Amino acid sequence: MVPPTNRRGGFSRRAQYGLFASYVIAIAGLFVGLLLAITARFDPAGHAAIQGVFADITAPISGAARSAVGGVSAGVDGVSAYIEAGSKNNAMEAELRASRTKLIEAQALARENARLKRLVSLHESTTDIVATARLIASTGTSTRRFATLSAGSVQGVATGQPVRSPEGLVGRVVMASQITARVLLITDGGNVVPVKRVGDGMPALATGRGDGALDIRALEAGSNPFKVGDVFVTSGAGGVYPPDVPVAVARVSNRDLAIARPFADPNRLDFAIALPPYVPPVVQTPPVEGTP
Repeated sequence: MVPPTNRRGGFSRRAQYGLFASYVIAIAGLFVGLLLAITARFDPAGHAAIQGVFADITAPISGAARSAVGGVSAGVDGVSAYIEAGSKNNAMEAELRASRTKLIEAQALARENARLKRLVSLHESTTDIVATARLIASTGTSTRRFATLSAGSVQGVATGQPVRSPEGLVGRVVMASQITARVLLITDGGNVVPVKRVGDGMPALATGRGDGALDIRALEAGSNPFKVGDVFVTSGAGGVYPPDVPVAVARVSNRDLAIARPFADPNRLDFAIALPPYVPPVVQTPPVEGTP
């Protein structure tokens, strides 16, 4: 059989060269090992010199390899530290959210406790309370300002009774059913409350604006004597509202009147008490001398 003419002799030569090189390297390694063994046995100083030469030759390679290994290790440590920092950051954020929630709850509880303490104090200082009930609804966005009290005629609530909270005056009852009552708030435009300024007792009238605020007008004609920061309480004039119940504080003062903010905001109230209408004491004038 005729051998093929397209034989690839180059591949065989490369294999032969590779095999020859392997032999050479093996023999050289054997020779070096034998040399090191002989020098180590018979010439320790020469053996140390040979080791120094090999150390100098392999130092750059060892340094480069060590740097590469150190870089990879540093990179792995950096990634691990980044992942661990992210986990710790997430845990700290979760703990911060939980702490913030607990803080808000504690603040709300403190405000509720303070409000209940004021309510208890009001009960202790007021002996003629008709009923204590919740304000279950209020028309905070309407031009007419009413609130619903969760107590009615069954509890003794009747038309004309003033309603107040620990913060101040709320309004008066204008309709009472069996278990609920409708309260006309002091911020309603149809509600007028006789008040006086704390400090000098200057009388005035507080009229609702229908927007959650009050107009304070002095009884005396002329310029407006009130200024920002003045506090007003009920005067008791005309009856219905008992005297010295906090009403409002002046926030804006112009030429004709002062615009005040009520102390008792119906949108933030939970409980209120109904009181019997205030009856001013009758002032008896002494008889004129010489009259029978």
